[in-house]
Amino acid sequence: MNKTIRRASVFALLLVLVLLVRATWVQFYKGQALADDKDNRRNAIELYSEPLGNIVVAGDSVTGSARTTSGDLRYKRTYKDGALYAAVTGYSSQVYGATQLEGIYQDLLDGTDTRLKTVMDTVTNQRADPGDVITTIDPAAQRAAYEALGDKKGAAVAIDPGTGRILAVVSTPSYDPSEITAGNPEVWTQLTEDDEDKPMTNRALRQPLPPGSTFKLVVAAAALEDGLYASVDDRTDSPDPYPLPQSSSNLTNENPNAPCENASIRVALQYSCNNVFGKMAVDLGQDKVREMAERFGFNDGEQDVPVRAYESVYPKEMDKAQTALSGIGQFDVTATPLQIAMVSAAIANGGELVEPHMVSKITDHSGDVLEDYDDNASSKEIVSSDTAEQLQSAMQTVVAEGTGSNAQISGATVGGKTGTAQHGENNSKTPYAWFTSYAKSGSSNKEVAVAVVVEQSDAARSEVSGNGLAAPVAKAVMEAVLR
Repeated sequence: MNKTIRRASVFALLLVLVLLVRATWVQFYKGQALADDKDNRRNAIELYSEPLGNIVVAGDSVTGSARTTSGDLRYKRTYKDGALYAAVTGYSSQVYGATQLEGIYQDLLDGTDTRLKTVMDTVTNQRADPGDVITTIDPAAQRAAYEALGDKKGAAVAIDPGTGRILAVVSTPSYDPSEITAGNPEVWTQLTEDDEDKPMTNRALRQPLPPGSTFKLVVAAAALEDGLYASVDDRTDSPDPYPLPQSSSNLTNENPNAPCENASIRVALQYSCNNVFGKMAVDLGQDKVREMAERFGFNDGEQDVPVRAYESVYPKEMDKAQTALSGIGQFDVTATPLQIAMVSAAIANGGELVEPHMVSKITDHSGDVLEDYDDNASSKEIVSSDTAEQLQSAMQTVVAEGTGSNAQISGATVGGKTGTAQHGENNSKTPYAWFTSYAKSGSSNKEVAVAVVVEQSDAARSEVSGNGLAAPVAKAVMEAVLR
C-alpha cells in the first residue's frame, strides 16, 4: 500500500475512534445532564404534554391547565385570581421555570414524584397522574389583606397561633402569573426590571426590613424571662431622654409628652417609648436580647414554610449605643412580616410557637394523602406562659388605650404593637409603617396573629404610622378570620 494512503487511512481510523469515544461519553456520561439541562426544549414539551396537578385553597383550585391551540406544548398553566395568590403559588412557565409552591412541588404537580407511581406506571414507564398541593390559606383572609393593602407597597402575613397554619400571605404590588406562563419576553422584562415597585419580590416572606417598634415585644419578653423586671407593671429605670452610652446623642420619643420616664413595660408599649426599650436592651446586653430573638426565629437561615423565607437578623458585635438602637428595632435589625407574625403568634399561644406552614397536605390524583404537614407540625416553648399572658395583657392595652386603636374589633380580644421604622440615611426617606397583632373571638375558638408592613403609600410623610397605615390592614384580616 502506498505510504501516503496508509497514513491517511490510519488518521481517518483514529478520527472515527475519537468520534466513537466522544459519542459514547456524551451518551452514557453526559446524557442525563444534557437531558436535565434547563435549555433542553424536550423537558418543557414533556412537562406540558399533560395537565398539571393543582394548588388548592379551601377546596378550590387556584391553578389549572388549558389546552393550547398552537406550538409544541399541548397545555399551558393557568391561574384563577392570579395576582391575589401570586405570593403563595408563584408561577410555572415553559421558559422561566417555576417558583414558590409551583417550584417546590414541581415533581408532584407534573407527576414525576416517585410516590405517585403505581405498579402499572412502573411497568409501562409512564408518567403518573399528578398530585395536588392543599394549602392552609384562608381565602377570606387572603382577599381582605390584598384589598386592604390596595395600591400600597407592602405585605401581610396571618397565622393561626394554635396550629401554625398560615392563613394569608400577601405582597403588593403583585403580578398575574398567567401573564408570564407562556414566556412572553416583553412582560417578563417589564416585571423583572421594575426596580421601583418590584412586583416579583415576595415582600411577605423574602424582604426583611427594619421592624421598628414591633421588635420591642422581643426585648420585653427577654426582660421578663431574664427577671430584669418581674411584671409588665413594674416601673423601669429609664431616663427620658435616654443618653446613648459612648455617644453624645440622646434617644428620644416620637411623642415628647408621653409618660415615658421610668415607665412600666405596659405603659412603654402603650406609648411606644424608645427610651425604655433602648435602656432595657443595654441593661440586658446584646447576647440576652439575641438569644430571645433567636428563640422567636431570628438568625435562622433555613426557615421553610415550605417556601424558604429570607433570614431575619439580630446583629452581633455591637457597642452599647448600637445595642440601644437595636432595642427599638433599628440599627441593623431586620425582619420579614412572617417573622414578626411569628412573634405575635407565640405570645398569643401562651408562649408556644407552632411551626408555621402554608401547605396542609399533599395528595395523589385520587386524593390519598402522601404527607400531612398539619399533623407533623412541631412546636417549641419560646417564653413561659406567665410571660406570654403578661405580654398579651400589655398588647391589649396598646389597642384599647394606646397607639394601636385602629385595630379594635367589637366582640373580640385584640392585642397589638405599632412600629414606625426609619428608612434611609438620617431617616431621609419615607419610614416603614408596621403593625403586629393577635385577635381571639369572644364567641368562638377562632384566633389569628397578623403582621403588616407598609413600605410606601400616598400618605404624607407626617401621616405615616403603624396605627394609621398598617393597623387597618391587620384589622381587616383579623375580622375576616374571626367572622
